[in-house]
Amino acid sequence: MNTEAKNNDSAGPSEEPVIAPGADTIPGAAPAADARVAQLEAEAARYKDQALRAMAEAENIRRRAQREIEDSAKFALTNFARDLLPVSDNLRRALDSIPADARKADDKLDKFCAGAELTEKELLTVLERYNVKRVDPLGQPFDHNLHQAIMQVDGGDKPAGTVVQVLQAGFTIHDRLLRPALVAVAKGTPGSTGAKVDTTA
Repeated sequence: MNTEAKNNDSAGPSEEPVIAPGADTIPGAAPAADARVAQLEAEAARYKDQALRAMAEAENIRRRAQREIEDSAKFALTNFARDLLPVSDNLRRALDSIPADARKADDKLDKFCAGAELTEKELLTVLERYNVKRVDPLGQPFDHNLHQAIMQVDGGDKPAGTVVQVLQAGFTIHDRLLRPALVAVAKGTPGSTGAKVDTTA
């Protein structure tokens, strides 16, 4: 018995079987895993793109809402200001209807006109305080963004398209047109080069 035990001990530890690399894997498992990874990466990229688009759309909505709020505050007085414009027009018409000679000849009339001029000036000052500004384009080139041409007249030596008469002043509010100025523009001399103005609008 002892001899057999010694013989077994001298034989040394038993050797474990050697398994070749990849021998325990399932055939075709690696390509399937790679395909799954690629699929997950594609889905992650798609979700990321959708998230970025949603964030961009939300930012656009926020900016649009902010702009609408700002415009609402800036142009809240638009209708009120437009209703006040005839007051300014009537003051100016009343003053223009009084000849300068009549003012010189009548001291009371001159003082009355001076008071009306101060009233007109104060009204325009109040309007400008709220960014409502008068457009008086006499002598300027016609601008269809601010002016409305009523007629074309002989402008003498004025270039064609020059505003030679303002029939009614225009107004803007925060650089947005509130009312166009009604104007008469110069025809220009024959053969002259200048802007052609459409008065049919």
